[in-house]
Order: sequence, then structure tokens, then C-alpha cells
Amino acid sequence: MSKINDLRSLSPEALKAKLAEVGFELSIEKRKIASTGVASKKTKTREMKRTKAQILTLLKEKGVKQ
Repeated sequence: MSKINDLRSLSPEALKAKLAEVGFELSIEKRKIASTGVASKKTKTREMKRTKAQILTLLKEKGVKQ
């Protein structure tokens, strides 16, 4: 199963929790980049942004307000 299919199987409440978790991890990664000037992994930030966008899209499809 792909990652998007795993996300689709989650409830709206679980998606909101996952969104908060990904947002927190993304903010930590952005702070690391700002302080050191170097990302731990460039693909990690891109993947987190993509996951956040996928979750927001799924919540919108399900008609859930953030």
C-alpha cells in the first residue's frame, strides 16, 4: 500500500492529529536549517511538506474544517 492509501484509511480526527505532528516536525526542521544553514536531509523537508499537503487535501475531500 502506498502512503496516501494509508492516510485515506485514517479517520478525520486521526488525520488532524497527524497534521499537527507533521507540522511540528516541519517547524523543528525549519529551525535547524535557519540556525545551522544546513538541512539534515533535503528530501526530509520536501516529504514533510508533501505529507502535510496530502493530509489537508484529504480533510478537504472529507468535508472537515480545520
